[in-house]
Amino acid sequence: MTRIFLQDIIEDLRFEDLPPNWNSYDLENFSKSKKLWDYQQKAVKNAVKVLWKYYEDFVDYKEGEILEVNQERKHSFFNWYKINGLEEDLDIKLTKRRRNIYNLLTEYYSQKNGKIPYEYFINRVCFWMATGSGKTLVIIKLIQILQKLIERKEIPPNDILILTHRDDLIEQFKKFVDEFNRANEEKIILKELKEYPEVKRQRMLLGTPIFYYRSDNLSDEQKEKITDFKNYDNDGKWYIFLDEAHRGDKEESKRQHIYSILSRNGFLFNSSATFIDPKDIITCVFEFNLSSFINSGYGKHITILKQEIRAFRDNEDYTGEEKQKIVLKSLILLTYAKKFYEKIRNIQRDLYHKPLLLTLVNSVNTEDADLKLFFREIERIGKGDVDKEVFRKALDELWDELKEEPEFMFEDKRIKIDETIFKSITKKDVLHHVYNSKTNGEIEILRRPSNRKELAFKLKTTNRPFALIKIGDVSDWLKNEFVGYEVQERFEDESYFENLNREESEINILMGSRSFYEGWDSNRPNVINFINIGMGVNAKKFILQSVGRGVRIEPIKDKRKRLLQIYNAKEIDEEIFTKLKDKVLPIETLFIFGTNRNALVTVVEELEKERRREGEAQLSLFINYHVQNRRLLVPAYKRANQPILMRGGQKKFGISEKDFELLDRFNQFLTDDRVLLMKYSENLKEMRVEKIKYLRKSISKREDFYKPGEKSYKNLDILIQRIFDYLSVVPEEFESLKELKDEIRHFKNIKVYLKDIY
Repeated sequence: MTRIFLQDIIEDLRFEDLPPNWNSYDLENFSKSKKLWDYQQKAVKNAVKVLWKYYEDFVDYKEGEILEVNQERKHSFFNWYKINGLEEDLDIKLTKRRRNIYNLLTEYYSQKNGKIPYEYFINRVCFWMATGSGKTLVIIKLIQILQKLIERKEIPPNDILILTHRDDLIEQFKKFVDEFNRANEEKIILKELKEYPEVKRQRMLLGTPIFYYRSDNLSDEQKEKITDFKNYDNDGKWYIFLDEAHRGDKEESKRQHIYSILSRNGFLFNSSATFIDPKDIITCVFEFNLSSFINSGYGKHITILKQEIRAFRDNEDYTGEEKQKIVLKSLILLTYAKKFYEKIRNIQRDLYHKPLLLTLVNSVNTEDADLKLFFREIERIGKGDVDKEVFRKALDELWDELKEEPEFMFEDKRIKIDETIFKSITKKDVLHHVYNSKTNGEIEILRRPSNRKELAFKLKTTNRPFALIKIGDVSDWLKNEFVGYEVQERFEDESYFENLNREESEINILMGSRSFYEGWDSNRPNVINFINIGMGVNAKKFILQSVGRGVRIEPIKDKRKRLLQIYNAKEIDEEIFTKLKDKVLPIETLFIFGTNRNALVTVVEELEKERRREGEAQLSLFINYHVQNRRLLVPAYKRANQPILMRGGQKKFGISEKDFELLDRFNQFLTDDRVLLMKYSENLKEMRVEKIKYLRKSISKREDFYKPGEKSYKNLDILIQRIFDYLSVVPEEFESLKELKDEIRHFKNIKVYLKDIY
């Protein structure tokens, strides 16, 4: 089993121990409304540590160095992998049967024994981060740092290229860059790759040009919509960022090699929620995939139910009763979640999301397409064509599993269902909570003539739609499946799909194929049905991607953790937390049904295997029940009222003798405070005059403010920036003792290795 390698070997190096030119950055702030979470900052730190190893520790970069030096750098870098235990053979085998790949690779790389050594491709890192974990913020922060490292002449002045595989992702990236630019003095100026020659001829006065392009429009030939990468090769001197750019490509695709060729004398940064290629997993510098994301409290709990959607399985004959029963089970779970959502709304209206059932299918337009079969059962239930015994069986079979409290995926926790509320669910409850109606009725279709990709549905007994189909083209359905149905044409500007995330959306069931789901972000899914999705490479990616999208959560606006984690971070009032804590589990859980339950579990569990080291096992420790009911107090802290600048008696700032002499000479040379204010305005941010006065005073009274330090900053601007940053720190101070809740968790994450046991 391929395991994550680079992250393991880079974590022994502390970011704080890097030279000041490499670690003096604001890693937290992004824009006025966004900051990087701790895990996002760690991703950036790990990448910078690798860049330092590559560009300084192994072969120190020098301005104007020849290209051969970079190959020496690659050799040392790859050797470091091997010294640390890399044994996998990652060399690329050449075969003339794949003539296009053979010709492409041999044009740029020398072969050995019919292979291209992987050493040539080692200048790369991967970020394996869950959908919704904020990969884009990490990419933009890294771009900002690359610009600084280029200014400081620590890395080559290569151009930067962003590649992603869809136009909507490019537009999303532009919005994040605009938000970043509004809050930062260093501007990122986005330019399409085709503008490269013109941009390079001109000198930009404000900002640094960063290029972007559709990854699937790059090839080794020029066509109407396809660009030949050789036109922009530039001796392979690119820093390339791939954002899900491997999607839709085979493992050894030509395009993947093109990305490596373009960055052969630069560096490649690959970001994705789903990695399968061993080369990506081994060079993963930061893993925060679905498993880690959920364990850290950022997403819903996941439970994959044993109840299979076998009645919809290809080539298997099941009665209409069996088909209806499995659909009823998903509607019952949705109803259960919506009952708790109403309880939460009665406490405070702007919390959490409105639960949604999502059904993802393999086939859409065949005669017995999965989606058509599922829709027919939704229609039957809406009409009231449900036998009382079938409904009771569906409820009882589901309860038989849920009462055993199935374990959540990736977590040492179990689902707890309220038996009274669950068993009290009736057909009328399903009608009310799912179909938005008090009485049964025929299906009526709602459509916008200008939108050929979606159809909404309601019962004739209500004005409120309850379901939506989103596929590539609905015309086939209208011609064949919905002949004889009443169709209402509506002319609103916005589609039902675009409104799904709004509180006023009345859609409770979303049905569609794989294609629509990519690029859709929502907190709403609480139940997902996977029908005949398959088990191929692309199917596995899709399952992980869609589950990743389904686990997103936002109990409070802009707080994307589960309620307990928000409470522990003191970001919610204790009174509200107390009212909510016993009501949120159904809303904080993603229930999954699949045609093949074991296949789904296998795909999701692969994440856990790939992130483990060889021989690693997680220990399940139990709580000592003899002391469980005794009070255990832990300290609680609060942020101080003032930063270090305004407080006395703080720790002294460490500084080397050489750096202090440099600072002292600078202070004597530059006596005008106004010049200092202008020079360091970006770093001062607030209390500017006070910080300048503090700096002057501290130099004249060295013993009161500084202590001897060994670390030399070598760069005066960075030293002064560090002093100003130190003065801005608001320390935590002891507030009180509180009863232990979930603060002590380390015993849940103890790992052992077989070699330590035997």
